[in-house]
Amino acid sequence: MKVERLAIPDVILVTPPRFSDNRGFFSETYNIQRMKEAGIDLPFVQDNQSLSREKGVVRGLHCQLDPYAQGKLVRCTRGAIWDVAIDARTGSPTYGKWVAAELSENNWSQLWIPPGFLHGFCTLTDNAEVQYKCTALYDKASERAVIWNSKELAIDWPMKAEDTILSEKDLQAPEFSEAKGWFQYK
Repeated sequence: MKVERLAIPDVILVTPPRFSDNRGFFSETYNIQRMKEAGIDLPFVQDNQSLSREKGVVRGLHCQLDPYAQGKLVRCTRGAIWDVAIDARTGSPTYGKWVAAELSENNWSQLWIPPGFLHGFCTLTDNAEVQYKCTALYDKASERAVIWNSKELAIDWPMKAEDTILSEKDLQAPEFSEAKGWFQYK
């Protein structure tokens, strides 16, 4: 398994090997021991899956507050997405900074986003299917969001604002300054 720490070292890009032959391929996409060796050492308690039918769908920027803060191991099994993680841990040396990676059915990479981070993605293709493992169960009362194009974050999204498709809820999300104090850096 290839392991790469991004500019925010707590966010990790992992790429499991694929073994291909004339029938197709096989890949061990999750192995608790290999993940621990990579620095991903929290139990997963929920798996989620989404399908975005059109290129330009933006989902995020989402998180859940403690005690339901979620770490996420994200992968794209069909199509391609641009996945982004934002450090929302007050006191962190990388507070308010973001990193991103392309995840696709072709590159087979997965992105580890620890608790205390906002998460979002945009679809780079039609029919993008995303699967992710979470370290905490969904809790509606703990759910929070920041507007995807927050001027305070200045995320360099790979598409124009007029080409995005968002839910009504995500369109109403506040600026990043509202997230101050949601998480504390430990």
